[in-house]
Amino acid sequence: MSDENETQSQETPPRRGGLTGEGPLIQPKKDSLLSRLWSSFLAGVVVVAPIGITIWLFYLLITGPMARLDTFVKNTLPVSESVREQVLQVLPGLGVLVAIVILIFLGAFAKNFIGRSFIRGGERLFESVPIVRNVFGFFKNVFETALRQSDRSFKEVALVEYPRKDAWVMAFVVGETKGEVRTRLEDMGEHLTSIFIPTVPNPTSGFLLFVPRKDLRILSMTVEEAAKVVFSLGLVTPDYMDGEEAAKRLEALAEEARAEKPSLKKKLFGARKS
Repeated sequence: MSDENETQSQETPPRRGGLTGEGPLIQPKKDSLLSRLWSSFLAGVVVVAPIGITIWLFYLLITGPMARLDTFVKNTLPVSESVREQVLQVLPGLGVLVAIVILIFLGAFAKNFIGRSFIRGGERLFESVPIVRNVFGFFKNVFETALRQSDRSFKEVALVEYPRKDAWVMAFVVGETKGEVRTRLEDMGEHLTSIFIPTVPNPTSGFLLFVPRKDLRILSMTVEEAAKVVFSLGLVTPDYMDGEEAAKRLEALAEEARAEKPSLKKKLFGARKS
């Protein structure tokens, strides 16, 4: 019997998997040359596109509005025949620097009592003209809203159920709802919050909602990180580590440190003996 079993085991090769014994049942799919080239092309676009667009925008800004501003300020400066004045006229960017200095002094002047009086007088003058007051009021509100750092700026990022139950979207928390909206929605309870839901991938448009604070799930990511998620259609997500995972990583680092101590001691003692 033992001889028969040995001969049978020698004649029958071991099965390596699959139905025929010639390999695994499911073969891994190999990427074709075209798919590898396409993947490399997309990776190159991801690397080059942000750099190229940034350089292009700054090039347009420098050669367009800033160049016109530089020329305008230089033309308004007094011209003399001295070498210093001629050098200042040729020096690139001098007009932009002078305009920035003027804006700084103007802003400092507008902060004191006398400056505020002049500013109010000028605003009343613009607001007295029928068509001009509409344009002036619009741009004044836009710049005050954009530049004012108050509780109306985005402070947090949250998840909220929208537009239906069990469907969640990312929202930017604007702040506590105030004014007539808060009064009309008193039945919604306290802590009524204004949130902005951006559209993807263009976050400049979206929806303004008023929801109770308890309906929001606040995220730990920053507003900048959330903006990257929106811009990238969710392809770029910030790293996140919960408490348990962080504790496990700290324990692993501590164990590695403890394991390295004996080897370090051996090296030190060995060096002393030698």
